[in-house]
Amino acid sequence: MRYALRLAQRAEQQGEVPVGAIVVKEDRCIAEGWNASILTHDPTAHAEMVALRMAGLAIENYRLVDATLYVTLEPCVMCMGAISHARIKRLVFGAFDPKRGAVCNALNLADASFLNHRVNWVGGLLEAECSELLRDFFKARR
Repeated sequence: MRYALRLAQRAEQQGEVPVGAIVVKEDRCIAEGWNASILTHDPTAHAEMVALRMAGLAIENYRLVDATLYVTLEPCVMCMGAISHARIKRLVFGAFDPKRGAVCNALNLADASFLNHRVNWVGGLLEAECSELLRDFFKARR
């Protein structure tokens, strides 16, 4: 998660919302990403999506079975859909997102009966650091 935080700081340096993500498989980081929607003019370029795309290319498979995704913020609905479709085994996130989080807050997609894959998840890892980075970013922009 500390590495994902460094990636989130990279996003912030580029004027993006500071969110970072990594995909780990067999105890090895196979992909990384940070928010890049503004820079790339791509509404799907969330940190998770970038990392998932990179991971798929790295292992030459869109199914990321037995992989863990670490991300600094609870994923949104778009990202949770992709996480489920990719068959991510485990999701670990830092800050909870009460307004838009789709794991356990605004939506509970981790346990949605209409999805054919269940993602094991843990939230709150380095929550204070992840939350502070986001809070400071938005405070500076107001």
